[in-house]
Amino acid sequence: MSKAVTHPGAFARLMKNPKAIVALAVLGFIVFMAVAGPWIFRYAPEATSPVKLSAPTAANWFGTDMNGRDVFSRVLQGARVSLIVGLCGALVSFIVGTAYGLVSGYVGGRTDNIMMRLVEVLHSVPRLIIIIVAIFTFAPRMEALLHQVWPEMKGYAKVVLIILSLGLIEWLSMARIVRGQVLALKEQQFVLAARALGQSHVRILLRHLLPNLIGVVVVYLTLTIPAVILDESFLSFLGLGISDPQASWGSLLSDGKNAINPVRSYWWLLVFPAAAMSLTLLSLNFLGDALRDALDPRARR
Repeated sequence: MSKAVTHPGAFARLMKNPKAIVALAVLGFIVFMAVAGPWIFRYAPEATSPVKLSAPTAANWFGTDMNGRDVFSRVLQGARVSLIVGLCGALVSFIVGTAYGLVSGYVGGRTDNIMMRLVEVLHSVPRLIIIIVAIFTFAPRMEALLHQVWPEMKGYAKVVLIILSLGLIEWLSMARIVRGQVLALKEQQFVLAARALGQSHVRILLRHLLPNLIGVVVVYLTLTIPAVILDESFLSFLGLGISDPQASWGSLLSDGKNAINPVRSYWWLLVFPAAAMSLTLLSLNFLGDALRDALDPRARR
């Protein structure tokens, strides 16, 4: 009985959008370089050398930093960290926000009011305070746990906490969007028919309401990824995120900022990480806009 919204021509419309094609090409290239880069280019991100603060050359495409490390390999390492944080944080936001919004909108009444008031209270707390408290409270325990369970992840405890913290902050907006859609959908005929047939609430949520939300949720998820990446970069820039010798785009920008002085500008330490992050964020935003247009034909120009 479900009349889930389908988008048979969505992919075709997406592929006709020049912005979407360019965004997908740029994102594909960045992801490929982040994943395959270490096997193609043999410089280790943590390896130091006597050649310090060298401008870009044929040997070091993006130059070297103040410790003689290859900036190109560190930008690739930063891409891996920032992309993983963005994807995982957005996934946490998607799971928690969608489930919360579905239940709140479907149940309605007093339960909906209480759940939405909780969202408003959490929205009023500055996210930076939540993340700082989470990092300083749980980082030592998380580091010890990772050392026991996954020794290769040593030094990434803050990254795990940032993923969880940002995901558990970004879900608030996702929950509001999903809840608003559910409030409108649950009065539609196909939902009323499912109730009349005696279908369970869980089946109605998963088989009838959730498929109708996929378009909206996917678009917002695409826009959540750059928001999480930007937040992580900002935290790393402040020194609250990933720490040396590991790198993210934010920590690389922080290192570049420290190397700037009135006598000489080591521009490559800032330009290349900033360009990589900007291209990624811009492409994700363009892709989100293109997905919105493709999934909603009325929005097409």
